[in-house]
This record gives sequence, structure tokens and C-alpha cells, in this order.
Amino acid sequence: MTDILAILEVEVASLPAGAKIASEHELMARFDATRSTVRRVIEQMESRFLVRRAHGAGTFVNRRVDYLISSAIAPSLHTTVERAGASARTFVVDASEQPLPAEIAQRIGFKAGIPCTRLVRVGYIDDDPATCAEEWVLPGVLDHVDVSLRAIESLTEVLRASRRTPVRAWSRVSTEFPPASIAERLELRVPVTTWHLETLTRDGNAGPPLLCSRSWMRQDRMRVVIEFDTPLAPPADPNTSSSA
Repeated sequence: MTDILAILEVEVASLPAGAKIASEHELMARFDATRSTVRRVIEQMESRFLVRRAHGAGTFVNRRVDYLISSAIAPSLHTTVERAGASARTFVVDASEQPLPAEIAQRIGFKAGIPCTRLVRVGYIDDDPATCAEEWVLPGVLDHVDVSLRAIESLTEVLRASRRTPVRAWSRVSTEFPPASIAERLELRVPVTTWHLETLTRDGNAGPPLLCSRSWMRQDRMRVVIEFDTPLAPPADPNTSSSA
């Protein structure tokens, strides 16, 4: 099994994303292996996010998109995915005015219960479900934002069109099992962990808060990368000593 896995890992790395790999029967014949061995190999590759299986269609080469978290880069799914050479689409599945939850209000220094626009959006990468986001747009930031998003899709671009400069002011990332409703929208058929990203977006580096969001991202479609913006100081020369 280890030899088969090593060979297929090298081959898959040289194939383009979305390429279909050989079927179980073809791999059994090629390696003179049992069905159970071939299935374990494919399961190992899937657990490492090298391939993904589509029920009734086959097994395909998987490439994850790097989602970069940095205060120097606006929190835009569309821009991130396009830089990685893939395509992104997002769709509003719910938009309503709701009272701001206490945990979000405390984080941004607003009064809990004030009416905000709550958005739920699902994001696709190359037509595959990849993210589901819950976003709280603060009062006075955008009017009829759900209508604008049907035309532009990118919330970052909608904010820029309103003469605002969205900047990621704070983020926290963890891995969690998503709520059942989120798992359904992400088409996760078995319980698996997702990236859970919380973000506060401000208008400029020191401007007022614009929105707070939390997103669930499929780990087989995205990889979260955190980049510090301040360069590290050069290491001290051990041969140089300071004296008072």
C-alpha cells in the first residue's frame, strides 16, 4: 500500500486541478492490488486533500486555494481566489435586519441589540461549494446591500464603491465542526472540521467598524495562511556585547 500511495502522490502532483484519476478497477489491474488496498490508498490521498471524490462521477485531482490573512490585504474571497488562478462566485441566501448579538457587540464596542443587516452568503470555487459566511453590516454603512451584492457579488468591492476602504482590523481562526445548517450548505455529507474565521473590518486602519463576519471554509478546498506584516528584526550578533 505504501508503494502505491507514493507512486500516485507523485503522479497526482503533476496533473492539473480537476483532472480525473484512474478508477478503482484500473488501479487494481495496474498494481495487481485488491479492492480494499486501492480504496485505502484513495482514502489516504483524500485525507491529505490530494484528491476529492464525487459520488457517481469518480475521483479528481484536488488543489487547495491559499486564503491569506493579513492586515495589508482586504478581506476579499474573490481577490484571493483569483490570485490563486481559480474563479469565485458568491450568492446571498439570506438577508434580514436583526438585532446585533451581544458577543459581536462586545467585540466592536457597539450596543447589543441595535438593528443591523445580517447576511448569509455561500461561496463557490470553480463551481464547488467552499465557504459559508455570516456577516453583520453595521448601521449606516450600506443601504440595500443585498441588492448590490446580486450585481457585484464581492462585499469588498461594494464597500469600495461606497467610498470606503475595507481593512482587516482583527481576525481569529480555528478549526471547528460547523453547525448542521452550515454543513448542509457546504455539502458536507459526513462530519468533518472546517476552518472557522472571524473578522472585524474597519474603514481604513483607524476608521470606524464596518462589519463583523464569521466564515466556515472547507479544508479540502482552502488552506488558511497567516502573514505577519511587521518584518522581524535581524538577530543580534553574539560577538557583540553591550556594556553600561
